[in-house]
Parts: sequence; C-alpha cells; structure tokens
Amino acid sequence: MIEHSFLCPYCNAEISMLLDPSIRSQSYVEDCEVCCNPIAVSFELDGEELAVFDAQSIEQ
Repeated sequence: MIEHSFLCPYCNAEISMLLDPSIRSQSYVEDCEVCCNPIAVSFELDGEELAVFDAQSIEQ
C-alpha cells in the first residue's frame, strides 16, 4: 500500500489515505474524515510510484 496525504478542498484538513498499488488508475468519491463533504479522488500509478493525484470538491 502507498500512503498519500492531501488537503481537503473544503476544510483544508490534512487527510491521509492508502492507495492500492495493484490498481493502476482509479476514480471514486470519498467523504472527508473531518467535515464529511464528498471529495472526487482520482489517481494514477507508475509502477510503485504515484504519478498523478487529484482531489476536487463536488458541487452540491
């Protein structure tokens, strides 16, 4: 597993998540652990390295 930290686009809390290196590319929605707002998360891996990571707010 690859640990990656980023800031919530709503409340700026630091969030840590584990990324599964067996999945090369993924997009999903995850709620912030602090403010509970939905975050659109997407990432791509190059081997065992994180190549692209994006976390965006979802308009409600």
